[in-house]
Amino acid sequence: MGEGVVRAGVIGVGALGRHHARVWADTPGARLVGVFDAEPARAAEVASRHGCRAFGDTRGLLSDVDAVSVAVPTVDHHAVARLSLELGKDVLLEKPMTTTLAEADDLVALAAARGAVLQVGHIERFNPATDALLSAGKGARFVEVHRLGSFSPRSLDVDVVLDLMIHDLDIVLCLDGSEPVQIDSVGVPVLTARVDIANARLRFASGLIANLTASRVSLEKVRKFRVFAPRTYVSADFTAREAQIYRLEADEAGKPRIASVRQGAPDREPLRLQIEAFARAVRERSRPVVPAEDGRRALALAHAILGRMAAA
Repeated sequence: MGEGVVRAGVIGVGALGRHHARVWADTPGARLVGVFDAEPARAAEVASRHGCRAFGDTRGLLSDVDAVSVAVPTVDHHAVARLSLELGKDVLLEKPMTTTLAEADDLVALAAARGAVLQVGHIERFNPATDALLSAGKGARFVEVHRLGSFSPRSLDVDVVLDLMIHDLDIVLCLDGSEPVQIDSVGVPVLTARVDIANARLRFASGLIANLTASRVSLEKVRKFRVFAPRTYVSADFTAREAQIYRLEADEAGKPRIASVRQGAPDREPLRLQIEAFARAVRERSRPVVPAEDGRRALALAHAILGRMAAA
């Protein structure tokens, strides 16, 4: 595509997809061509707001675009993304990548065969707090994560591990790089038939221990990721989009002291950064920031955690 304008579409404009449409509508180097949703009235409302077309079917939209955001329910990710890739389109696929690992493997192989850009929507990778966390937290020995939210009818087709915890699993995998060698987990259905609150304790080959809690039945919203490394402590707040970094240093006299610095960019919207990065990968035909293989790896770990719950 080179320096051309990316003709973009959004498939699924519900709670999350409508924000994809909003960002695409004013992304430099891109043009929002249209949207499609299973509820025509919703598609028409979003299209009217952003001055684009509401398509009556998925194939119609795909015939007029270069790339799409896929923000349909998780159970439909594989079918919609597969059709998009088969028709030669680049895809920004919301997380979790798919329902099953077999579906994920199929999309990874198809994207590779077609030379398509397939980026998975692990949006916290684009949170300014994450950059600080990953750079300052190298050599981490212990990680403590809390991702808590109030109940919402959104994403109830999957467990909280696939809905919320998977964000942090992706970041832990980026932070450490080694494979998990021990998994202990517990999950409880509270308001639905699926797991609504979960805790996982992971031991990695590097020796890192990660303790993660995710809940969608909390009274408050918490998005905290704490990293403990030799002589360093990082506390990242994904909601505030910033991280506080503490380091043990020596002063001019050689005496130990705690130095702290705050890093982040609260005014930078992660979704905008994500879509801009995807559009850049489409234009340049480059590897996306969150390639399909990374989405598959996070999904595999999420399923391993759910498997341990089922076996308990």
